[in-house]
Amino acid sequence: MPTLGPILGYYFGLVLQPLIGFDGNFPVLTLFLSGIIVVLLSSTLTNFFTDWKRMGESQEITRAFQKEITKARKEGNTNRVNKLMKMQPEIMRRQTEASGGMMKPMVFLIIFIWPIFMWLRAFLSALPHYYFTLPWSNDVPLISQETFIMQSWLWLYLIFSVVIGQIIRQGLKYLSWSDLWKNIKAKIRPSV
Repeated sequence: MPTLGPILGYYFGLVLQPLIGFDGNFPVLTLFLSGIIVVLLSSTLTNFFTDWKRMGESQEITRAFQKEITKARKEGNTNRVNKLMKMQPEIMRRQTEASGGMMKPMVFLIIFIWPIFMWLRAFLSALPHYYFTLPWSNDVPLISQETFIMQSWLWLYLIFSVVIGQIIRQGLKYLSWSDLWKNIKAKIRPSV
């Protein structure tokens, strides 16, 4: 019985192949575009569910708390340390609440991201010519049985995703601090 990943990968391939497959002629471009799709999807959903201001406030409170407790321990002020330790559960609760929004889209993302990886693996494995050029080598295989840790295509994908992801996330974070984003978010998800 086949697992769900390859089945979903097949059906995602029916959509992705015509859009970004380029008949197998440009596999590196396919990797780049699939990375953009995944990063846009994950960044947008994460940004929608994350309150960046609240998270920043929580991080500042945690930083100040750590500074105070370190100072009290260095001074040997056990009374101050005990008072601060009683505050720690509240600090942790705030931090958990602030970062909780980042976990909400994970199930949705896994449902969409995993099949894209399954499709990419099948797509790249089926290519008759799947080599690319680097400054130190003219024939690096996208898929190789000799690779110890990860396939070359996955390294390329990760590099693209990290670079593009940082740009998109920073842009979305900047946008989320603006009044425009508050208005958009209020229209999509009205408060009770």
